[in-house]
Amino acid sequence: MNVYPILVALRRHKAAVLLIVLQIALTLAIVANAFFIVGHTIERMTRTSGLDENGLIFVWQKLPVVTGDAATIIEKIDAMQRADLQAIRNLPDVQDATATASFPLLQGDGEGDISLDAEHKGGFVHAAYYYGDEHLRATFGARLIAGRDFYASEIRHGQGLPGSPVIIVSKALADQLFPSGNALGRTVYQDGKLATIVGIVEHLRTPTTDDSNWADNSAIEPLREDVFWTGYVIRARGGRTTAAIRDIHKALYDLNPMRHMPRGAGIHPVNEMRASYYDDERGVALLMSVICLILLSVTAAGIVGLTSFWVGQRHRQIGVRRALGARKVDILRYFQIENLLIAGSGAVIGALCAFGLNAWLMKHYEMIHLPLSYVAAGVLAMLVLGQAAVLVPARRASNVPPVVATR
Repeated sequence: MNVYPILVALRRHKAAVLLIVLQIALTLAIVANAFFIVGHTIERMTRTSGLDENGLIFVWQKLPVVTGDAATIIEKIDAMQRADLQAIRNLPDVQDATATASFPLLQGDGEGDISLDAEHKGGFVHAAYYYGDEHLRATFGARLIAGRDFYASEIRHGQGLPGSPVIIVSKALADQLFPSGNALGRTVYQDGKLATIVGIVEHLRTPTTDDSNWADNSAIEPLREDVFWTGYVIRARGGRTTAAIRDIHKALYDLNPMRHMPRGAGIHPVNEMRASYYDDERGVALLMSVICLILLSVTAAGIVGLTSFWVGQRHRQIGVRRALGARKVDILRYFQIENLLIAGSGAVIGALCAFGLNAWLMKHYEMIHLPLSYVAAGVLAMLVLGQAAVLVPARRASNVPPVVATR
């Protein structure tokens, strides 16, 4: 079909056409970025930690204050932690327990650089540190694919100790340090301190929620931190999480009722902690999805309204074309091509605006780069939406009888 007559007709309605083009462009720019944010949020919420999270329980508390010199305080804190862990492990519904303040995707406070030489001459890899005893890997449920767990004799305790002599690393970290795949038993430098890799786990996400290029680089150190604010991770036996939480609470307070679990701390299943951690992001994703749906609905309604208005104005011209031999499909195709030109113009402008909006978000809100696939999907969605919206008024136009031309 020759589009020149369509362009001539559109020039007679410049204001209406311009409004629809701008509406489509604005909708595409907002929807492409919004759906990217929603998709990115869903991806963040569904990321795997590398652990078997079913049955995991996290305890966050403040131990009773003790007095004495620094060495005495450390020994007293460590004695309280060991007594707590032993009491927890003796519970019938508990499979294992460990002391650690870090957990994948939720919280952590240790990170540093691991290199093949003390001076970082050959480069370094950034990694997160998990501090725990010989029970940490098994309690986490991280799958050991090479090497061994820590021995009890390798566990140190204290505050702010430098790097450990032995470490267990994630496969992602091992592959970055030793691309040839022979990391087990090799020595590395952990913040300048010599360490030997004695084990490799398949996957262990870092405590950070950032989408950094080191998000899977984790190292486990045989260290029990002696601090007043301490965390325990407990693995309950299958299906006994609720009973285990009840028994853990009782056992801890029976052992020492002076411990403190204020608001924001306490004993919680990891699944619930993870769900509540992403409550805000889930709400933002839902709100943005609703806004996108409203924008798409308004845009579709605008296209339907404009096309219906033009059909009403062109009844006589449509009747003339029918009387001159135009088929119903020709009239239908005319309005579809007309809408395709309008929607296509709006989509092109909207694609440019989408990248511009993304650049502004990157500058002011640390947004990551908008992939071309989201914009392409948005353009396709706008074109499909336009064709679907124009279908009903276009079909009504195609049903205008030739006799209208004689009235």
